[in-house]
Amino acid sequence: MTVAAESAASLVQSVDWVAIAPPTIAAVVGLVVLVADLFVADGRKAVLGWISVAGLVAAALSLLPLLDDDRSTFCLTGGGTHACSYTADRFTLVIQLLVLGGALLAALLSMSTLKDAEGSKGELPAGEFWFLLLSSAAGAALLPASRDLATLIVALEVASLPAFALVGLKRGDKRSSEAALKFFLSSVTATAVSLLGVSFVYASTGTLHLTEIATELQDVDGQLHTLAQTGVALTLVGFAFKVAAVPFHFWVPDTYVGAPLPVAAYLSVVGKAVGFTGLILVTVVAFPSYADVWGPAIAVLAALTMTAGNVAALRQQSTRAYSAVRLLAWSSVGQAGYLLVPIAAAGYADDNADAQKAIGSTVAYALMYAAVNLGAFAVAALVGRTRRLNRISDYRGLYARSPFAALVLGFFLLCLAGLPPGIIGLFAKVTVFSAVVDAGLGWLAVVMAVNVVIALFYYLQWTALLFRASEGEPVKHRVPAPLTVAITLTAVLGVALSGAPQLVLRFADTGLF
Repeated sequence: MTVAAESAASLVQSVDWVAIAPPTIAAVVGLVVLVADLFVADGRKAVLGWISVAGLVAAALSLLPLLDDDRSTFCLTGGGTHACSYTADRFTLVIQLLVLGGALLAALLSMSTLKDAEGSKGELPAGEFWFLLLSSAAGAALLPASRDLATLIVALEVASLPAFALVGLKRGDKRSSEAALKFFLSSVTATAVSLLGVSFVYASTGTLHLTEIATELQDVDGQLHTLAQTGVALTLVGFAFKVAAVPFHFWVPDTYVGAPLPVAAYLSVVGKAVGFTGLILVTVVAFPSYADVWGPAIAVLAALTMTAGNVAALRQQSTRAYSAVRLLAWSSVGQAGYLLVPIAAAGYADDNADAQKAIGSTVAYALMYAAVNLGAFAVAALVGRTRRLNRISDYRGLYARSPFAALVLGFFLLCLAGLPPGIIGLFAKVTVFSAVVDAGLGWLAVVMAVNVVIALFYYLQWTALLFRASEGEPVKHRVPAPLTVAITLTAVLGVALSGAPQLVLRFADTGLF
């Protein structure tokens, strides 16, 4: 065989359809919903929601055949190298389960929100909404499997671009439009900076595959060393924005308030999972030789992020409009700081085993945070059906109006605070503390401990308000079935994990190395 023929043969791709099934199913169902919207009568748009929910369930179930072994596709095999653009390993499956599960719960929340908005000024177009949600979920499911920078950036934007539209989808709502514009402009700027960084990394190494970049960066020509360092720094900026790390966090509160509440819940969990996954892949897999640069940088970002988020959440006034959503938004910024801590610890790891343990701590914390934060947003959506301004003071006496909702919200807040009976929250925080102490970052452990104490105040203050005497006669309202299912699922998951928290860490053993 000639050299040209061998080169051509190396470019022939065999697609592993089973490996790529999760994001593919979500994308295909999104297209089906968009087309079906043209033929479904206005009074029967709810069927589009059920199709979307079924599609997300099918995408999650398609992970089962992938449990037995790692699978890769879109691989280059010529020239003595074997680099793949898509890998379905344990790390991929754990994150895909997180994002698809988060999207499924957000879809259940959305069904009642879309129905309540029918005929109102802020009506949401059902077909476009479900198409955008499924498209974003497809990108989010693609990102953890991406093993080259081009696929990583494409997946990041496929997850992000529909989210901009979802935030601004309320018709005639100026607050929604303003939130979408802020989100869009800041995100596009961060993406442009990241793309510049990727181009610098490619110019320095001559490859886009993460494992090959890791090898090439160890022997970069002296004249290209500054270019490589700049590329590494700029590439990380985009992912710092996606996780709402300080100083790239300013878009969060206004975006969460302006967006439909299920979209805010989706961004708080799936959006963060996308950012943290990308950050893990580019730091630990692609840039391990620059750990002495990104390790301290992420440690400082973690300290600033958790402090800014918790202090801002502490300052929320209970009678201010949308203060409950703003508190959850600032709380999510603080939680992002905790999630950054083990990634910083991985930069100080002595070997792959220690780095793997640190990354497992981040994934374990993300799994806990996803379940309880979605549950908190679900209860906020329930209260928001009758109290449109969704103030913290509106939750006073919630136990008298809806005992189950009050109990589960109290449980979720205690989980986020890391207090019993929210054992899973306590376990997750102890895991993160262990990672940072093992890495020798004593100062960061102290900063985290101080922030945990700050967070205790506003979480406990909100929890106590749920069980105080209600002002006026409590009025009970019927809860839609999808919203009931979402609240119940998150409550069951939180209680189950609190009963066996060790399962989270075992499940989060990602096998990334």
